[in-house]
Amino acid sequence: MGLWGATGLGVAAIVGGGILVLAGVAFQATGPSAVLAFGLNGLLALLTAFSFAEMSAAFPESGGTYTFSKKVLSIRAAFGVGWIIWFASILAAVLYALGAGFFVSIAINSLWELYTGSRIDWINTGSATTFIAIIATLVYTRILFNKQSSGGNWINTGKVLVFIVLIIGGGWYIANESVMDIVDDFTPLFSEGSFGLLQAMGYTFIAYHGFDLISAVGGEVKDPEKNIPRAMFISLIVAIVIYVLFMFVVTIAAVGPGESIVEASSARPEEIVMYAAEIYMGKFGYWLVIVAGILSMLSALYANLLGASHIAFSMATDRTLPRELGHLDKSLGTPVKAVIATAAVLVITIIIVPDIAVAGAASSLIFLISFAIAHWISILSRKRSRPEDLPFKAPFFPLIPVVGILSCVGIAVFEGIKVPIAGVITLVWLVIGGVLYFILFGRRARVVDASAEGYDPKLVSLRGKSPLVLVPIVNPSHAPPMVAVASALAPPRTGRVLLLSVVRTPVDWDPETHPEKLNNSQRVLKESLSASFGIGLKPEMLTTVAHEPWDEIIRVSRSYECESLLLGLTNLNEKSEVKIEYVMSHVDSDVVVLRTTDFWRLSEVKSILVPVRGSGAQDELLARLLGSIYRTASPEVTFLKVLPEDASWQKTDKARKALFQIAEDQVPHGQFKVVVVKNDNVSEEIIAHANESDLLIVGLQRFSRRRKEFGKLPLYIAQQTKCPMLMISRAR
Repeated sequence: MGLWGATGLGVAAIVGGGILVLAGVAFQATGPSAVLAFGLNGLLALLTAFSFAEMSAAFPESGGTYTFSKKVLSIRAAFGVGWIIWFASILAAVLYALGAGFFVSIAINSLWELYTGSRIDWINTGSATTFIAIIATLVYTRILFNKQSSGGNWINTGKVLVFIVLIIGGGWYIANESVMDIVDDFTPLFSEGSFGLLQAMGYTFIAYHGFDLISAVGGEVKDPEKNIPRAMFISLIVAIVIYVLFMFVVTIAAVGPGESIVEASSARPEEIVMYAAEIYMGKFGYWLVIVAGILSMLSALYANLLGASHIAFSMATDRTLPRELGHLDKSLGTPVKAVIATAAVLVITIIIVPDIAVAGAASSLIFLISFAIAHWISILSRKRSRPEDLPFKAPFFPLIPVVGILSCVGIAVFEGIKVPIAGVITLVWLVIGGVLYFILFGRRARVVDASAEGYDPKLVSLRGKSPLVLVPIVNPSHAPPMVAVASALAPPRTGRVLLLSVVRTPVDWDPETHPEKLNNSQRVLKESLSASFGIGLKPEMLTTVAHEPWDEIIRVSRSYECESLLLGLTNLNEKSEVKIEYVMSHVDSDVVVLRTTDFWRLSEVKSILVPVRGSGAQDELLARLLGSIYRTASPEVTFLKVLPEDASWQKTDKARKALFQIAEDQVPHGQFKVVVVKNDNVSEEIIAHANESDLLIVGLQRFSRRRKEFGKLPLYIAQQTKCPMLMISRAR
């Protein structure tokens, strides 16, 4: 969608729906200062829009705040943010679905009364409103199967025109009022003091929700660096002007002689807007509000259902929701399953949530929290990004995001205290999400995220990480392949490589009389440095003196808090196996062991073999390593699973599907194939495939944090093959 399509989405989500159903609630809470509440909320939304615009331009992908969290924080934090944002959009959709049901039921009853002179009592019940809300949800769900767009320009145009007519009519009515009458209508301005104003802001902030949905579908916006910020500000300015003017008109028109707006709205909170319009425009105004209500509610329902389904789709592609929700329908080209899942939660919530006011309060509370998080992310993003990475910059940094954080958190806390059920709903949803993440989603999400970190160095930089790879080098001829693998493990710009040369000496060694060891160390570092500069890597260098090199490697790894430790071997035997197991069990780093020849080059690798066994304890490290390799090369990765010869076809088919899912998680950016074979001799099958590959990657056994072993199978394969081999062991 272009600028006007994106703006239309914002207008569809913002204008009309919230003010028509929540104006009465705001008047009840604070009296005439409800006008001020809508104005202040508009200002707060504008402040938030600056942070959203900056990040949406920098990360023009679908997902909104979820995507921002994933880029700048971590996958765990992103899940928490995405989970509550998804639910907040669903709650907003609940508000608008129930609002649509309310206005449709009033329209039906009004028409029935007009033609028959009687009313249908059951049509104005909560059950009827809920039924209509569910029907509207199902209709738009079906529409979204075939189309993902701004939500209907004719609806937006129609409802904006209706509001303009209502405002102009109200202005004509006010022109006949005296100044003293208008002053009386606004006296007292704060019926419940400043706390009432805050409560009204908390209830009605949801009325400005919608501009953030533009970022939720940012991946579908043309020229997003320019169009997303413009669309956000245009839609917000349109909403602020309409809301403030309309609330001003209603405040004056809804009050009869000797009556206050608080009394009027308390008697009929949902109908106060219709009542006011009927006073100054007669039945025509009454029906205008009904038409505006239906159009506004339906367009906002559509926009929120669209935005929520896109959030679910983005989360599923990162495995923070079930992977099935992250697939596009082959024939329709839309995320049908994400839409269905979102609609299902929406329908259940419509049935559970007691009324419109609770839906609005809970949704406002969650959005206030999420917007505070968005402001904080914008601060971190600005500090960690290069100027050229930010096409749009919010002015007055960091004043705007800091004020935004304080305002959002303050109103959210107050709202949680004044409307406890909103806080309870939020807390229950977070608990459900936390349980699901740790039981179902967490492991696969971390794997996909590790692959993304390996593939995209900018992601590591934005998260404020500076991983250090320790590379002890003894043989100068091994320097080129070791440095190449270290470069893959250390992301450009932020990652660091520390080349270590340990001078092994006897206890009584004298460097004056036996300088040859120092000379060899200098030669090792010289070769390593030359190889590093050859591939554009600028490493750090360290020479230490120790009686026992393995203990010294452990000490340096701990002292420098290295993320990874890369060890190199020419041949693997029982003696070297014991030493490496000793190191793996005593460091807090990921350990990668490279068995290679002097002339092997990582950049020349065309095929990689990854045998898959069971638990997947090394999956995150493997994903990060494969992502790093794909950053510099484009090999084909073969995932191999060996089953017993008597395995049934059902077990074979199940293993192939599971292996395909593992491959999808590990290599989301490259080519891969899965191979499932039957052979009782597992090592024989792996060795046969390894001899046809340029690189073999195997995981080592990990029993606990301090107990890691090679295992018999990797050791035997290493001894029986000449294929370059990476053996990996994850720290935690």
